Amino acid sequence: MPRRRPGALRAERGTYEDRRPPAWARELPPVDRLSPDAAAAAHWSRPGRGHEVADLLSRYRTFLSRPGSPLLLVPSSCPACPGCARDDVAVVRDDLGDLYRALPPAARTALGRVLRSLDEEFRRRTLPHPVPSAGGWVDWSGSPRAWWHRRLYEGD
Repeated sequence: MPRRRPGALRAERGTYEDRRPPAWARELPPVDRLSPDAAAAAHWSRPGRGHEVADLLSRYRTFLSRPGSPLLLVPSSCPACPGCARDDVAVVRDDLGDLYRALPPAARTALGRVLRSLDEEFRRRTLPHPVPSAGGWVDWSGSPRAWWHRRLYEGD
């Protein structure tokens, strides 16, 4: 039996290009520093919540634009409330990471470039926490938290 060519296998499976966002998604508002195609993919991957990427990037940039150095993270006053939880920039960065993983490859690359530059500035302008609290570096399941949770907060 003859071997099936790789192109034929890919054609059956489809590529991300076949699953591009529809034309109406390109007419949605742009997302900060993302190409129109990447912004459309971000809107399309989160139906009804496409504005979320722009909001999260805006919150992250607002934190980094504060004057002074080093910056201290501010804990949320009500971490159980979904809206108030995003007052903590570490939660914002978690949400951006979740969005990043949900995007198709081309949009993921574009958002990754934006996040990489913001993360560099975040690392440069914040301080690592010298002494972690008991269990402060692991989540409820015992998995280690991301590096942005290990930065110094106000009042620590």
